[in-house]
Amino acid sequence: MLALESEFIEASSLEQASDLLARLGSDARIFAGGTDLLIDVMRGRYHPNYLISINHIAALRGIAPAADGIRIGAVTTINELASSPLTRTHFPALLDATQKMAGPQIRNMATVGGNICNANHCADLPAILMVMNATVTLWSRSGERVLPIEAFFTGPKQTARRHDEVLTEIFLPYPPAKFGAAYARFSLREANAIAVAGVAASLIVVDGVIRQARIGISAAVPSPELVEGAATVLVGRGLDEATLDHAAAVAVKASHPISDIRGQADFRQALVDSLTRTALVLAHERAHERAQEQGSAVNCTTQQQPV
Repeated sequence: MLALESEFIEASSLEQASDLLARLGSDARIFAGGTDLLIDVMRGRYHPNYLISINHIAALRGIAPAADGIRIGAVTTINELASSPLTRTHFPALLDATQKMAGPQIRNMATVGGNICNANHCADLPAILMVMNATVTLWSRSGERVLPIEAFFTGPKQTARRHDEVLTEIFLPYPPAKFGAAYARFSLREANAIAVAGVAASLIVVDGVIRQARIGISAAVPSPELVEGAATVLVGRGLDEATLDHAAAVAVKASHPISDIRGQADFRQALVDSLTRTALVLAHERAHERAQEQGSAVNCTTQQQPV
């Protein structure tokens, strides 16, 4: 079935979108940027009779500050996310994922929610959002649910979203003190190419010792996932070569890569080893830089206090 053979319906509200999804069931798919969905439809992966557009629901667009983080509307585009002052000031690690994702034209159309909801194993945002403790909000007539983003993915191209639910926003808490995060990916070309493997890492480092740690993998797993056991080999240690060796080994063991035209499984596992080290080193550097910036800010404030 070609995409043009699907009936296109523009929903004007969350209520209308949820009602349509509930009534039409598996005959309908949510449409936002369409950069992934239309390809899947044209390749015959999905055969929807209806495409329910949520692009004109104003509540789903934009990035807004909250008391303890930021809220990213599901139909916010990748370029809007990348150019937001809130992103650049508080979450620079997101730029690791957005800057090399596809080309500028695609990033102008592709949405944050679509990059998540498509549950593509090689999507770039899920891994970095996981290690930064993001949550997703799902809305339907029956109520609202908030899930840690790592619980949203249930398998290849499968999520915890019920058919009548709409992903409305992604909430990203402000990073704690002495926190650093990074995402490293490998593709077969410098730009516009799908990731062959990607690894995200986050650390809280106090006096050179890792206090909290997370590692997330994309592309080299059936669906994006956190690495179990990452904290066990990292927390309480400094980031030396032995620690990097242990963390990379745990990440490689957690990966379950496929073999396809972009690379064989053993090649992807070798990439996971290398990318884990890269992401951890960069996250550690950023944690150190953040600690220095916070220390400088405290010193300046102290110096300005009247005597």
